[in-house]
Amino acid sequence: MKYVGLDLGSRTLGIAISDELGMLARACETYRFNDDDYDSASKYIVDFCNKEKVKKIVLGLPKHMNGDEGIRANISHEFAARIKALSDIEVILVDERLTTVMVDRAMLSGNMSRKNRKEKKDEMAAVVILQNYLDSQRF
Repeated sequence: MKYVGLDLGSRTLGIAISDELGMLARACETYRFNDDDYDSASKYIVDFCNKEKVKKIVLGLPKHMNGDEGIRANISHEFAARIKALSDIEVILVDERLTTVMVDRAMLSGNMSRKNRKEKKDEMAAVVILQNYLDSQRF
């Protein structure tokens, strides 16, 4: 079964997809939308999942370092509800603390240009979110 991993921002949606076996995540794309237009982003991802025959989405849940959920976490919960209202795709929310830090460090150590880091950061964060989830399901 294929999974999709998502890193939701206020204007971007990083998208990663797994292989058929649900073992490896790879970067797919970054969907860009108008500020806080989560309706168009949710419709886009539902169409994407239908096209790719994906039945499970792993959505990053941004938490504060102390584990509390703030405004961004509430937006992720609302986004998951939007997807569920549009489809029968299961949405799994997973803690994404330090994901962006990990991605930034990896891209810097790989000597990626500033422009490429900016363009790829969201989809790479989605890869980390999805791969962490896939790994947790195997062990």
